[in-house]
Amino acid sequence: MTDSFQVQLGRVNGVGEQPSKPVTTSKSVQGPSFAETFENVQGVRFSNHAQNRLQSREISLNSENVNRLSDAIDKAEKRGGKSSLVMVDDLAFIVNVQSRTVVTALDKNQRGEGVFTQIDSVVFADPASSSTKSLVDLKG
Repeated sequence: MTDSFQVQLGRVNGVGEQPSKPVTTSKSVQGPSFAETFENVQGVRFSNHAQNRLQSREISLNSENVNRLSDAIDKAEKRGGKSSLVMVDDLAFIVNVQSRTVVTALDKNQRGEGVFTQIDSVVFADPASSSTKSLVDLKG
């Protein structure tokens, strides 16, 4: 079965030009993609940027890591976090808590100086044997 969808290219933060018409692409549809199914089950979305970073940095996530990430987002949400740094072992994720979207992902080799800006909280996602227990609130 072939399904057609449209992608609207537009401005991001006032940058870029509006196309004169939408770009139409056809794709073969076999049901929801793995990513869509995984997102629905886990409640965590990965932005295109985060997906590209995971792939280019060869970061692999298993279901336990994503469950821990989801639990950590729950904790940040309960404490009023909006933009959180979530640490899962040696992996760092910047997450938009309200939309439950991972914005970017880094491993220990890509952290540079280890400085993260424009976040309001940090959550350490502990292994499944002990629940996510640490939340550092940076709002003061």
